[in-house]
Amino acid sequence: MNVLYRSTTALGLALALTQPAWADMAAATAFLDAEIGDVSTLSRADQEAEMQWFVDAAQPFVGMDINVVSETITTHEYESQVLAPAFTAITGINITHDLIGEGDVVEKLQTQMQSGENIYDAYVNDSDLIGTHWRYQQVRNLTDWMAGEGADVTSPTLNLDDFIGLQFTTAPDGKLYQLPTQQFANLYWFRYDWFNDEQNKADFKEKYGYDLGVPVNWSAYEDIAEFFTNRDLSRMGVEDTVYGNMDYGKKDPSLGWRYTDAWMSMAGMGDKGEPNGLPVDEWGIRVNENSQPVGACVTRGGATNSPASVYAVDKAIKWLKDYSPPSAAGMTFSEAGPVPAQGNIAQQMFMYTTFVAPLVASDAVMNEDGTPKWRLAPSPHGAYWEEGMKVGYQDVGSWTLMESTPVDRAKAAWLYAQFVTSMTVDVKKSDVGLTFIRESTINSDHFTERADKLGGLVEFYRSPDRVRWSPTGTNVPDYPKLAQLWWQNIGDAMSGAKTSQDALDQLCADMENVMERIERSGIQGELGPVLGEEMDAQYWLDQPGAPKPKLENEDEEPKTIGYDELVASWNQ
Repeated sequence: MNVLYRSTTALGLALALTQPAWADMAAATAFLDAEIGDVSTLSRADQEAEMQWFVDAAQPFVGMDINVVSETITTHEYESQVLAPAFTAITGINITHDLIGEGDVVEKLQTQMQSGENIYDAYVNDSDLIGTHWRYQQVRNLTDWMAGEGADVTSPTLNLDDFIGLQFTTAPDGKLYQLPTQQFANLYWFRYDWFNDEQNKADFKEKYGYDLGVPVNWSAYEDIAEFFTNRDLSRMGVEDTVYGNMDYGKKDPSLGWRYTDAWMSMAGMGDKGEPNGLPVDEWGIRVNENSQPVGACVTRGGATNSPASVYAVDKAIKWLKDYSPPSAAGMTFSEAGPVPAQGNIAQQMFMYTTFVAPLVASDAVMNEDGTPKWRLAPSPHGAYWEEGMKVGYQDVGSWTLMESTPVDRAKAAWLYAQFVTSMTVDVKKSDVGLTFIRESTINSDHFTERADKLGGLVEFYRSPDRVRWSPTGTNVPDYPKLAQLWWQNIGDAMSGAKTSQDALDQLCADMENVMERIERSGIQGELGPVLGEEMDAQYWLDQPGAPKPKLENEDEEPKTIGYDELVASWNQ
């Protein structure tokens, strides 16, 4: 975060020196001098040419007050505090970039969809809503927008081919509906120094009979969690109580993301398929051959309340209670994320890499030479997982233009969206937030030089494995309505008010009730749900693929791999 604050101060001073309040290149030059320098994949001449295009394209909109919104993460703080003032100075368009909770972003978006009132001129919302946007047709599809109404405000240097996440923001109709502005994966995080300590390795091998390493499956993860919890590591300078797992469990909207962000597919609940399982996805929703949702409960061929789902929730609850700090059960996503940076967590199955920024800023988990004491690796998979299934989640926060936004306001907001994702600024923005969206940035010399300070993050994004992590797919017909059902029902299981099975039975029933209402309304036309006939659960459990019958033994043989061996496999 210190990088951000220094940047904000320097840029503010530089922009204060540029007297004109309207669009001009003097402000652009000051911005490039103070903020970008050579931290870009573009030459200075190309940076200036790109900025000149923004100055010219913005002329019809000078003086307009434009409001955009995103969730509060480091990347968006940088956009709001540094890039928005720069854009205003360069273009003369007054941008207010609000930062609110992710749940609040979805709520505002839903309100605008339902009311038609233009609350914000552009939203950064997750590509998890792609199925919603495609079915309701209440956002501008950018493919047609860039070729038609928005052609005059679409940058010739946008370079869509350079974006790494467009497959996640493209609907089954082949149209692009959202433009990525930040992207981060859920990966396994662990204390590389603790795992390589000779005493720890010997004690683990003696107790469990196999090598301490990156867990390939959940059985090994559980052994490692047990091994490190309450282990005395004072000889390594760790005085606080050590825990083998970190998670969160508060009954809060963020608890839903904890599960819809591919936890069930990591357990092995859904079907094979990339980027998402078909016909049953990571939410347990089954679709027919026309991509119409037909059910979520096992009795309709869904898997939300299947044995694999129960296993997934049971494991998360056990690890939270047995191997995590006592306070974790009362934490939300944003509260729990920075905890590994405090220095007493051995591993975390489910690390959103947006929290790498606070890790890098923490002396507790960084060496004096700036290299990390931790590493990132692919998350292990559960007992129901099979080769060819989705292995993890990738968040793709993306600019979205609503149809209810007037054309001139949408054009001005679109200019800002392109500015904060431009090749001029992207390396520097990625340097601060570490949420990569461009191939050129990932492969830049800058990140080659910085790679050894980021614990495998750069290696992961350069690896062929990267594409196997994906956001929520198009099976979900109404993300805002369905997502809120997850945290409410799973919260009952986390608190002990219900068993996991009872909570998931209620969850899938609630989802089907929402889908039934959408079907009756006809609002999504031929793209909307068409609920299937209920059948005996055993009929579906006997069919190939998801939903899968309960395994006789859900504790498979534990397996680990050496981290260095894993990284070497990426480079082959």
